[in-house]
Amino acid sequence: MCGIVGYIGTQPAYSILIDGLKKLEYRGYDSAGVALLCAKGLKVEKAKGEIAMLEARVGNNFPEGNMGIGHTRWATHGAPSDINAHPHCGCSQEFAVVHNGIIENYLSLREWLEEQGHRFISETDTEVLAHLVEHYYDGDLLRAVSQAVKMVEGSFAMVAVCEQEGDKLICARKDSPLVIGLGEGENYIASDVPAFLKWTRHTHILEDGEMAVVTASAVSIFAPNGQLLQKEINEVTWDAAEAEKGGYPHFMLKEIMEQPRALRDTMRGRLIDEGRDINLTELALTPQQCQAIERIFIVACGTAYHAGLVGKYAMEKILRLPVEVDLASEFRYRDPLLDPNTLVLVISQSGETADTLAALRLARKRGNQILAITNVVGSSVARDADKVLYTWAGPEIAVASTKAYLTQLLSLYMLTLYLGKQRGILDGQTIAEMGTALCRLPTQLESILGREAELQQIADYLAPWESAFFIGRNVDYAVAMEGALKLKEISYIHAEAYASGELKHGTLALIVDGIPVIAMATQSAVLDKSLSNIKEIKARCGHVICFAREGAISFAQEVDRVFHIPAAPDILMPILSVVPLQLLAYYTAVARACPVDKPRNLAKSVTVE
Repeated sequence: MCGIVGYIGTQPAYSILIDGLKKLEYRGYDSAGVALLCAKGLKVEKAKGEIAMLEARVGNNFPEGNMGIGHTRWATHGAPSDINAHPHCGCSQEFAVVHNGIIENYLSLREWLEEQGHRFISETDTEVLAHLVEHYYDGDLLRAVSQAVKMVEGSFAMVAVCEQEGDKLICARKDSPLVIGLGEGENYIASDVPAFLKWTRHTHILEDGEMAVVTASAVSIFAPNGQLLQKEINEVTWDAAEAEKGGYPHFMLKEIMEQPRALRDTMRGRLIDEGRDINLTELALTPQQCQAIERIFIVACGTAYHAGLVGKYAMEKILRLPVEVDLASEFRYRDPLLDPNTLVLVISQSGETADTLAALRLARKRGNQILAITNVVGSSVARDADKVLYTWAGPEIAVASTKAYLTQLLSLYMLTLYLGKQRGILDGQTIAEMGTALCRLPTQLESILGREAELQQIADYLAPWESAFFIGRNVDYAVAMEGALKLKEISYIHAEAYASGELKHGTLALIVDGIPVIAMATQSAVLDKSLSNIKEIKARCGHVICFAREGAISFAQEVDRVFHIPAAPDILMPILSVVPLQLLAYYTAVARACPVDKPRNLAKSVTVE
């Protein structure tokens, strides 16, 4: 959510910090700031609003300096304001700190620090960190930060700078991501790789409890017990251009259009012999381990949760195993019934979602095997899970997830085939039929993406409305939920999804003349039932927009508009049917002049509970 950048080297730090912050804008923020160590001491500037507001305030007057820290804030403690923006300083203005996460015991720490004579000016929990570092400082910034973080309960990724030790930055992490970029004669710190990718691809990933001393020429990383570590250097393999718009007006549209490629990347090396076989040896699961699974828990948030709902249909239908799907934010508070033969499957695009991490750690305490589906190598979820299936979607910048969701679906299908093979449930012919159908999906998807104009026309009807409904049966209901989420995320239209059969149990009271109802109709076994529900809506003058599979019964005479989706096996249709809903949400948001990539109040990586 919040973004951190740090730089120490020989170049002017201010421009590097600003550039890095702009690369992290996708995380969502409401204010920004920088602290630069200059010849006359520590200089701090911050401003409510976009980074452009900070740049306007600074103008051309920011002093030169070759070391500094920067931050984009997403408010948790205190309203968005200049004062609450990071970096935060101690009383003497000789220390500055930027921080992501939440300090749960900040009130008691603040009271204690005030008793020691410290005075606070902001409403934030982060300011406590600056005063703690100042309080414990005795000439050794590393020791002061170490003492400070020992006092803190909660989550943090932090970077500290001190006037008296102008040759180093000190950083530490617990539960919130922090990455160090390795240059020549210069080094970088950030909460995510795009902040420094134009300068270096070589990184150290800090793990929970670790701290680092970063100078222009060296990086020293310490374990929680103070032991100096020899960390592996990781190389970022994706291209920096992938994190740019590439000529599209918005990241979201670019990422929607990248989905055929993303699917092919996710399949590569896994669906082999043109899909006739499945190879997930990366999971290193034995047939015995797979056969021991008696139940599956899928735990996720938001869009990833909707992917999990599709996974439930597929796994129960194919594996004949009971599958529960739970919101990660509720999972650990309901004391879930987990036994040793329950596989816990966690899904997170960023791998840093706070609620999902908390659920994962609860399951680990209970002794369960944990398999993660995530897009980010080296993320907290990936490191904490027993097994990881990476989605290989590439960087996703827009807040509203598209290609990450689609590759999560594909990963769930491939995992289902793999478990079916390992458990002896699926024979070679069935795997080949499903696998080859999966391999056809990218080409079918390209045919949908070529029909943007049809969806723009639908969006023109939808845009003036303030409410809309989505309905579907069976797996179409899960897709309807994701479609509704996309619409309300970026167009600000109030959208609700219902299982089609539930509409008549109260919600029909809200159907008025012309109100848009998006009806999903891709599942062969329930098409007649879906048509009956559509007629109930039409009888009350609702405006029905139907997304139906090609070659099925004709809906054209029964609805106001129909969009045909290429046919695939019923269970695989969600990968195809959700894409026109993504485009519909996108073009509706554009028609309503909404900020597509950065919708209000939302953030890309939700690292607080």
